[in-house]
Amino acid sequence: MSDDLFAPRVPEEVASRRPLADRLRPKTLGEVTGQEHLTGEDGVLRRMIESGSLGSMIFWGPPGTGKTTVARLLSGEAGLAFEQISAIFSGVADLKKVFEAARMRRMDGRQTLLFVDEIHRFNRAQQDSFLPVMEDGTVILVGATTENPSFELNAALLSRARVLTFKSHDEESLEELLKRAETVEGRLLPLTEDARASLIRMADGDGRAVLTLAEEVWRAAREGETFDTEGLTRIVQRRAPVYDKAQDGHYNLISALHKSVRGSDPDAALYYLARMFDAGEDPLYLGRRLVRMAVEDIGLADPQALVICNAAKDAYDYLGSPEGELAFAQACVYLATAPKSNAVYTAFKAATIAAKQNGSLLPPKHILNAPTKLMKGEGYGDGYRYDHDEPDAFSGQDYFPEKMGRQTFYDPPERGFEREIRKRLDWWAKLRKERNPR
Repeated sequence: MSDDLFAPRVPEEVASRRPLADRLRPKTLGEVTGQEHLTGEDGVLRRMIESGSLGSMIFWGPPGTGKTTVARLLSGEAGLAFEQISAIFSGVADLKKVFEAARMRRMDGRQTLLFVDEIHRFNRAQQDSFLPVMEDGTVILVGATTENPSFELNAALLSRARVLTFKSHDEESLEELLKRAETVEGRLLPLTEDARASLIRMADGDGRAVLTLAEEVWRAAREGETFDTEGLTRIVQRRAPVYDKAQDGHYNLISALHKSVRGSDPDAALYYLARMFDAGEDPLYLGRRLVRMAVEDIGLADPQALVICNAAKDAYDYLGSPEGELAFAQACVYLATAPKSNAVYTAFKAATIAAKQNGSLLPPKHILNAPTKLMKGEGYGDGYRYDHDEPDAFSGQDYFPEKMGRQTFYDPPERGFEREIRKRLDWWAKLRKERNPR
């Protein structure tokens, strides 16, 4: 790219005070970078606008991917009034005001697009308050979240809204943002080729971050100065991640960490954990993966594994970074040195398959409550034996649907605490056979 491509520019005083990311905010959906699957000519949102029918939506994706901008542009291109609130700063009273204003607009023949940032931070009751105004068309809800909607949002809300996934910017779209920034600024970034690539990696898929970093570079550069990778790191006080968290390097390292824990190698596990911390991985992501290892690979061979992983997360919340990283290291070593068992993991998969295959079967009537005379007359609760009144607090009744017969999913190994569970199961199997011979 040549310097003579850029004509000298006299910056406007007001514009110069606005952050670069704000000045480069797209003015049409067609200008949005990195979300072509949604905003491109054949994108989902473009098709909705052309059809003249917008429904409520949940925008799910990482920070800096354009969720707020797209919602605002969507309202403009669809001719809707735009209202924006944040679940962090808003409560029930704020929602009532927004809903009432939307009702007034609707009476005047204009619909409202209500954009709710961080919608997952609203509690269940607050989320339920959106349902009536979504159903009667008072608002078209567009909620934005960085968290998995399946876990964080009510089923009732999700059933009325379409989830659209926003992707992290790839290197190509971040490079496009930098070129736009250079055009607006009328000057090139004073970076070597390697430093420019490093700056893009530092942004880690966040469009807002790459523009903020570019601003820092321009502010720091003296006349005629060009930064190499080391100079860039010194100026912005941030290291480029060793891998792209959305690409193969991320998955390779977390796979290596998980397999090292499963293979009972605490040294290798610590090495990969340290590499991911050093790369700038989200500590809470690592905490979640450790919890998963505890329930998948250790299970009931050592029930304390899950307790210790949750305690490590609490310790990190309390201490922050970098001190709290040691809590995750401690949990990692505990998992790697614990006895291993995937018996519960395997049992749950088998039980899930059985549930899908036999989901219409009713439980046996003797274990169902009979709160009405009709149900009593149908035999609900007949023959049920209260285990606490039986010898050894064990009746040995059959609890599976009659058409299924008894099933065995959980088969604990002779390791760790599950050795004791195995003894209990064998004892109960013996009692069941004695007390319910068939």
